[in-house]
Amino acid sequence: MKQVPPGRSVEVRVPASSANLGPGFDSIGLALGLWDRYVVTTSDSGGLSIEVTGEGAGDVPTDDRHLVHSTMQHTWGVLGVAPPAGLRIQATNGVPHSRGLGSSASAIVAGVVAAQALSAGLGLDDRDEAYAEWPAPGQPMPVDLGLAVHVSSRLEGHPDNASASVLGGLTVSWMPDGSGLDRGEQTVSARIALHRDVEVVVFVPDTQLATRTARAVLPATVPLAAAAADAGRAALLVHALATDPSHLHAATRDWLHQEARRSSYPETMELVDLLRSQGHAAVVSGAGPSVLVLSTHGSVEQVQAGSLAPRWERLVPGVPEHGACIRVR
Repeated sequence: MKQVPPGRSVEVRVPASSANLGPGFDSIGLALGLWDRYVVTTSDSGGLSIEVTGEGAGDVPTDDRHLVHSTMQHTWGVLGVAPPAGLRIQATNGVPHSRGLGSSASAIVAGVVAAQALSAGLGLDDRDEAYAEWPAPGQPMPVDLGLAVHVSSRLEGHPDNASASVLGGLTVSWMPDGSGLDRGEQTVSARIALHRDVEVVVFVPDTQLATRTARAVLPATVPLAAAAADAGRAALLVHALATDPSHLHAATRDWLHQEARRSSYPETMELVDLLRSQGHAAVVSGAGPSVLVLSTHGSVEQVQAGSLAPRWERLVPGVPEHGACIRVR
């Protein structure tokens, strides 16, 4: 088995993401311009060194439980490559943790992408050696992005956040079910061009909520009428984001998960209710407790938390045109 050699170093940047966007439960994701940055270096000295600054510093583990490290080990196993003798990870985190902004997906994507990049030249793929700098929008990456979407989605448990962090922009993801022409084992993501007028506002509280806590309250089944209504709004959401933002308020109506979670984040739903009553397309970001508003460039300043403002940090992060990117150092 080939081994990742010592003396290699890559810098990886991965954006935050928001998932669901109302009715697109576990399938629709949107990249956000908040970034985690990692410098990963291999050595022959043995051992593991992890340094964390920014979000999560002092809270996340700095041993082999660190999510980027464990993801890299898993990815090397998928690639059939032996890990290096020694590894140093320097993390500068800009994605808020446990706020519904895809922090775990960002870390997982970083691990998958870094592992692939450090394996370049080991006969895995000719593309691995072709590009050494951050790609411009639309240019190829020195890794297999399809594999990155699939592996990170499997590790994360659902593809919405992971696909947006890998690819950037707006994504719709699904898993082939094996019937007819819909065969295969890899998660598939379609990247959809966002309408030029769409802008995003994010309200971030100082409280955290674990995704597993938010998912635990979801019902195992939903009424047929609710499923049908959600399917219609999810289809409308893609149309609104890509073609006609005037439908965003109607397109972000949800029947599957937000109301079921209301007791888990009452302040979040209070803000969602307030903003929607003002005509804004407000949704719970991912599993919460952050709130995302899909707006347009001319209306962003109107999206305000009003009397609830002291509880929330208001961000206008933008939607990056690319997702994970790499620089070989």
